[in-house]
Amino acid sequence: MPTISSFYGILIRMYLDEHAPPHFHAIYGGHSASIDIQALQVIKGDLPRRAQELVLDWAELHQEALLHNWELCRQHRRPVAIEPLC
Repeated sequence: MPTISSFYGILIRMYLDEHAPPHFHAIYGGHSASIDIQALQVIKGDLPRRAQELVLDWAELHQEALLHNWELCRQHRRPVAIEPLC
């Protein structure tokens, strides 16, 4: 599972040939969540409140790039790195 970004101890990853809806995975400590790219909401798992807020803020800023990476992954192509949250 390629890591496409990381910030504040949070890893953002995408699987190749993933199932719909378009989403990515956020991992923080012992927590993980799947985030719907279009709805910008957690669809599975959980993160601590502050980590979830950071992930959703980051995803909103990079929604277009995330959707592009989603299409790359669906084609079994490696996603590109996305700028971390500063």
